[in-house]
Amino acid sequence: MHLSISAGMKAVLEGLPYIMGGVWVTLVVVAGALAMGLLLGTFLAIAHVYGNRALRTLTGIYVWFFRGVPLLVLLFLFYFGLLGALHLDLSPFFVSIVVLGLISSAYQSEIFRGAILSIPEGQLKAARAIGMSDFQAVVYIILPQAFRLSIPAWTNEYTIIMKNSAVTYALGVAEIMARANHVAARTYQHFWLYLLAGFIFLGLTSAGTRCLGLLQKKVAIKGYAR
Repeated sequence: MHLSISAGMKAVLEGLPYIMGGVWVTLVVVAGALAMGLLLGTFLAIAHVYGNRALRTLTGIYVWFFRGVPLLVLLFLFYFGLLGALHLDLSPFFVSIVVLGLISSAYQSEIFRGAILSIPEGQLKAARAIGMSDFQAVVYIILPQAFRLSIPAWTNEYTIIMKNSAVTYALGVAEIMARANHVAARTYQHFWLYLLAGFIFLGLTSAGTRCLGLLQKKVAIKGYAR
């Protein structure tokens, strides 16, 4: 047991710089997916709340699909299936961001939709009464409040995307898990290296949720329940 621990610690110390290099890859994948999910999810939420019946149906199908199909299936479907059929050569890194972003947009659209619906309808009517168009009212009055109210749920979405980013190693993305797996395959110290990867993910998740918690307190709207 002593030799196993000694060999494990040696593998961790030797592999740590290489594995930590995957932190930046993971952060870029997560940030890109969240940003894409934010932009597309906002549009989907607005379309679902204020759109006509056909638009609501289309957004509902989109959300149903990307929330229902597993991430690994979507990664393979897009990278090996869709790109192969279209003869497109895109990097696994880019495809991972896109797929995670599409999935995140489906979840974020539901988050923003709930936040929009929680805002009193009288605010939209008041905006119309002072001469604002519906577009102006949504952009300048409804959305700023909805974004603030969405931070707690958005924090949960961050943790999900952070953990899901580990699955992108299946496409060869050199993130934390892929690098830990590479070192483990070379040193045979799987337990210690996967434990290290787990603690790195735990640290990134905790740091992100802490920052979002501080942001929530800073932009909290008075009069709304916390």
